Amino acid sequence: MENAERAAEERTAPEEAAADDAAPAATGKVSRLRRRLLVGSLVGCLALGGGVLLCLPGGDPAVRRAAAPAPGAQAGTAVRTGVPAALPDLAVLIDERESRVRAHPRDARSWAVLGTAYVEQGRRTADAAALYPKAEQALRTSLKVRPKGNAEALDGLAALANARRDFRAALSFGEAARKLAPKRWTTYPQLIDAYTGLGDYKKARKALDSLTALHSGPTVRARAAGVYWDRGWREDAQAALADAAAGASSPAEQAAWLERAGQLAWERGERADALRHFQEAVRIDPDQRAAQAGQGRALAALGRTSEALNAYQVALAKQPSPSYALELGELYESLGLTQAARVQYDLLRERVRQDAAGGVDGELVLGRFEADHGDPASAVRRLRAEWRQQPGIAVADALGWALHRAGDDKEALRFAMIATDRVHGGAMHSAPYMYHRGMIERTLEREGPARRHLQEALRINPYFSPLLGPVAREAVARLGGEPAPAELPE
Repeated sequence: MENAERAAEERTAPEEAAADDAAPAATGKVSRLRRRLLVGSLVGCLALGGGVLLCLPGGDPAVRRAAAPAPGAQAGTAVRTGVPAALPDLAVLIDERESRVRAHPRDARSWAVLGTAYVEQGRRTADAAALYPKAEQALRTSLKVRPKGNAEALDGLAALANARRDFRAALSFGEAARKLAPKRWTTYPQLIDAYTGLGDYKKARKALDSLTALHSGPTVRARAAGVYWDRGWREDAQAALADAAAGASSPAEQAAWLERAGQLAWERGERADALRHFQEAVRIDPDQRAAQAGQGRALAALGRTSEALNAYQVALAKQPSPSYALELGELYESLGLTQAARVQYDLLRERVRQDAAGGVDGELVLGRFEADHGDPASAVRRLRAEWRQQPGIAVADALGWALHRAGDDKEALRFAMIATDRVHGGAMHSAPYMYHRGMIERTLEREGPARRHLQEALRINPYFSPLLGPVAREAVARLGGEPAPAELPE
């Protein structure tokens, strides 16, 4: 039995991933398309989490549920391949691997899986202070036990660094893993995240090309959607996310891709469509807190304020993310509830402080907060340092806005252009980025560009902020329409 378990453990990541992409959900839920195919055939063959190909007569749901992998096995396959895992399954996996490494302290693979599971649990619960140090310890123990050829531990360390927003470290670990095993496809998603965080979008696209050449399936489609999104290819991103959600192998994975599709619909200003995606994600996986916060965003835009406040509060109760606290605080502020807003802003500061104990870089969200609700000069200092360390588009936008709020509009415009001009890399269609650039240009009395960019912000998403959307509309009204063309001389 022990030898069989070890043999199963030593399967390669690509083999595990191929099985995972085809496995049915643990609860027996499958997509409508897959259900039709199963019902329409006399014999359906399913690849299960243990690498076993099982042929089922007629696709009986009861048989599918009985044949589904155990929660720990399913979560193990998920974390090894970078797929979102259900929180209860993660807890089972962590218990199993903790027991395993206590009994077999030199099992490098189990240490690596345990560390990566801690990363995923920390990401899903926002308990970075407790879980990320444990993740690092487990992953480094794996490397200590097996210092050579341990790409799995290096992948886990790259995932941990990305979760901490330490993109340089993520790139270093990812490149080391790629050098060890260039055909190990699970490394490339970590490289995509690292390159994107560092603002190197060309290399992110190359990493995606390498990924798609090595592997296919819903995980790869979801990763492709992120790259398409950053390039401004919103229709392609939307199609890729739809494919990923339809082909997902578990409820947690499907809910994650639906949540991202909701984010994309929100970015396009499609508030009702975004809400449908977020609601379906929460229905499938009640622990999908990002989708619950997304519901708050969409409900507020639809004027359903009480429901929006409740959705944010539910998300924050289980995943107290600083960005959710900032959104809820601004919603309260837009309603004139300044004391309630201050409570959320205090929570934001406290969560950033706690996350820092887990190694998380919270300077971006803290800089955004300070620019609008605190000390703009402090925001500039924080974001300048962040820009020197990891010059991504999100940091360029935040730094430009902080400089504007601190009164330095000429330098602010330079960073706003980086965030919005295709020439500089800012291809993503973002209403907040366009709003920031338009307001900076308005202060500099560049009325034509200001009018154009503020109107573009409202075209992309008129509901982008309950606090700043009305400011944008008022600014456009004050700027007036386009001036009439000058008459040519006779």
